[in-house]
Amino acid sequence: MTVTLGDPVVEELRGILGHDHVLTGKADRLNRTRVPAPFPVHRWAERMPDLVVLPSSTEEVAEVLRLAHAHRIPVVPRDGGTGLTDGAVPLRGGIVVDVKRINQIKEIDLENRTCTVGTGINALKLNEVLSRHGLLYPDDPASYPCSLVGGRIGTSGWSLIGSRYGHTRDLVLSFDHVLPTGRVIHVGDGIGRKITKSSSGYQLKHLFMGHQGTLGIATEATLKLFPKPEAEFSPFWAFDDYDTAYRTVGQLARAGVATFAGAVLFDEWKVAYLRRDDEAYIPQPASVKALVCAALYGYEDEVRAGGGRLMRIARSMGARYLGDEISQGDWAARHDRYATPLHGRTRSGQVVPMSWHCEDAAINYTNLPAVRLAWHEIADRLRRASDVFDDWGMFAYTNGATGADYLTEIDIGIWEQRLDDAAWAAWVAAKRDLAAVALAHGGSISACHGSCREGEVDLVPEELGGGFDVMLAIKRAIDPHNIMNPGKYLLDRAYSDAYPDPDGAP
Repeated sequence: MTVTLGDPVVEELRGILGHDHVLTGKADRLNRTRVPAPFPVHRWAERMPDLVVLPSSTEEVAEVLRLAHAHRIPVVPRDGGTGLTDGAVPLRGGIVVDVKRINQIKEIDLENRTCTVGTGINALKLNEVLSRHGLLYPDDPASYPCSLVGGRIGTSGWSLIGSRYGHTRDLVLSFDHVLPTGRVIHVGDGIGRKITKSSSGYQLKHLFMGHQGTLGIATEATLKLFPKPEAEFSPFWAFDDYDTAYRTVGQLARAGVATFAGAVLFDEWKVAYLRRDDEAYIPQPASVKALVCAALYGYEDEVRAGGGRLMRIARSMGARYLGDEISQGDWAARHDRYATPLHGRTRSGQVVPMSWHCEDAAINYTNLPAVRLAWHEIADRLRRASDVFDDWGMFAYTNGATGADYLTEIDIGIWEQRLDDAAWAAWVAAKRDLAAVALAHGGSISACHGSCREGEVDLVPEELGGGFDVMLAIKRAIDPHNIMNPGKYLLDRAYSDAYPDPDGAP
């Protein structure tokens, strides 16, 4: 699609949304070409949308999609744009639907402890209002200040305190969803907007979560609320070796403490990076090789008791408590990554600006050590091949209260301004290798950010097996003209001649 002012499509959109909410200027479009994940600067122009629209309601989104469906125009939904796998990046031009104006709080139900909001609102703003009622919506990603509810639905987001409260898939009770044809449906448990359990029909709520904008746009969601925590406790401990830290985090996660909200394990590469290049890192003795943080949320008396139990476990393993100042400060800084300019180093030690990228996977606890070493070998190969890469170490976060599996991420610094086509090809190959390691160890190639980007996306059919064929069938049935975020998740295959139509239709 190539749009020029005066095009009938632009005029139709202005008739739906008003003149000021259809943006065709280069700056407005360039701002929606990318997400924080690195991409070669010289190729940014490849991802320019033709225009941007700013609807304010479900009805306006539906009208935009009806128009796009009729004219076969690609549509890409965009919420906070904080994703790391390009879900919000247009690959085929077309219309970007920016939902930030759909940010109203429609209802706060104090009795049933729910709220209903426009999906353009973020949790920070929402919680500022909820706190006046003593309530909390506990969806807490690293991008908490700037990610939006709709993006969390589109990516099936992961929460830093999900071991206590659950993740986006657990916290969103139901939502209005606009299909690619413009039809509006409501998905949740049964017909209810505030029901948490139903055995009626298929579980469509989960089908329309994590689709990366390929099946439509969520516009209004009803969310589960919790009492605002009276107390938080986030002890940080230091260890002389990774193995002891690894065993400790497993014991903490399996201790059965009800207020346990999550634990984070930092490996020696991560500690070395913090020591080397993070000005906020409070110097620790050189003997410190690994760190563990736990977080507890709840009422004062139960957090105190649970915290005491975790402290006893950590100390029995030889952990050194880093003190209240470091513990509270580091946990409070968990959302700063998206707002802080970052830098890394070339092999010669030159300090250069770098973008942050993380590859994540869901890995069972017992496979963490092996995956960690294999991933660092891949990062080391990258670093030997080009000075644009730096190994920033690994985190592993508990996914649930049992400690069975972990969001495992390796952080790579990338000198994006020097990312030429050869280095980009090496990075894509490395991402594919990282995903292959996850699968070889029984994991999922993404626990958090999705897997629709170059490199790891190649392994999605391998991970899902026959389930990927079902994905193709669903995509073609719901989006017959492939207007929703085309080019993502290998779903273009659903429209190829090679794809076997179950009814034999052309």
